[in-house]
Amino acid sequence: MKKVVLIGSGGSGKSTLATRLGEAVDLPVWHLDQLLWKPGWVLVEREEIYGIQRRLISGERWIIDGNYGSTMELRMDASDTIIFLDLARWRCSYRAMKRMLRYHGKSRPDMREGCEERLDLTFLKWIWQYPKEKRPGILQKLAAYSGEKTIIHLKNPREVRNFLKNAKTYKEASA
Repeated sequence: MKKVVLIGSGGSGKSTLATRLGEAVDLPVWHLDQLLWKPGWVLVEREEIYGIQRRLISGERWIIDGNYGSTMELRMDASDTIIFLDLARWRCSYRAMKRMLRYHGKSRPDMREGCEERLDLTFLKWIWQYPKEKRPGILQKLAAYSGEKTIIHLKNPREVRNFLKNAKTYKEASA
């Protein structure tokens, strides 16, 4: 486990897991939300989105968290491990609302400065529709990569905790 892609619905805990996993297995962590947004919630240009990610995946070791479907395969192709946080939509929605309240008017630690957290009904709708709209395509991608990559499909907080508890084992196995 040296090149890890971490995907999942908003509110699933991608950034939190990426940070904790990075600490556990001593890998640098890159949060795409932090890199691809300019202050005021302005998304960087398409060419820059690709350029940033090409630079990240050219590294020897990394964890990259974030969805960004248009470039997901770029990251998956370069990875040796894909982690899919596939938590229930009610849990993701609850966590996202909790996060919105906690950081309202401030930038989260995993976001670029100047991207203040706000109540975003479009984002909550995206989270709610994720299992129907996005999940099937992700499961297809995971199936396509299953022969060549380590696929870790985590479906609830207990599985996430157990995975983190055993993360050192993954580090030793890939050393």
